[in-house]
Amino acid sequence: MSTVALAQAKQGGPKPSAKLLTPQNSALILIDHQPQMSFAVSSIDRQSLVNNTVGLAKAAKAFKVPTLLTTVAEKSFSGPIFPEVQAVFPDQKPIDRTSMNAWEDKAFYDAVKKTNRKKLVIAALWTEVCLVMPVLSALDEGYEVYIVTDASGGTSKEAHDMAVARMIQAGAQPVTWMQVLLEYQRDWARGETYAATTGIAMEHGGAYGTGIRYAKGMFGASEGKTSEVTK
Repeated sequence: MSTVALAQAKQGGPKPSAKLLTPQNSALILIDHQPQMSFAVSSIDRQSLVNNTVGLAKAAKAFKVPTLLTTVAEKSFSGPIFPEVQAVFPDQKPIDRTSMNAWEDKAFYDAVKKTNRKKLVIAALWTEVCLVMPVLSALDEGYEVYIVTDASGGTSKEAHDMAVARMIQAGAQPVTWMQVLLEYQRDWARGETYAATTGIAMEHGGAYGTGIRYAKGMFGASEGKTSEVTK
């Protein structure tokens, strides 16, 4: 929370919804972003999938959000986690599993508990298998779950869409990776993460990132200062 927001809260001013994600109340979980799993994805362009997943991973790292990486059958079938994702967390070894439902893997489950966060932001391949299963399991245990739909992919658009609908009906909340990034930043006066937020947006945010780059070049938008160009 920015200095301005803290001052408002102390004075009985407007307060943000408790339903919003913050770096202090959430953890990120990336499940099975591996080559073999991506080959069959057809609900989203695979280049966009990698871009979005890496943007999401960088957002979590910039805001110091606890992040879990997990793979399935890395050595025997699915291959290593996307190298672009591993590069964001070079010292973290993904938890490898045999189970399609990550929630049923004790090492993974224990790692989730260790984060001590009740809001879980989850993306996975495939949406209809490796996302649905842990999401429904986490919801049953009282977690608030946010599914990152554009950092997940299904074997068909219908498979992805029906899986998302099933999770929403069960209580999960759909979000996109950029939404997560900007929800964490929340206030452009938050100078300590301003440069990281705009940098991630410029690198991975498509047209929005291009707009920020243009504004910085034309108007010299500076780090840590509120600016119309970021809205």
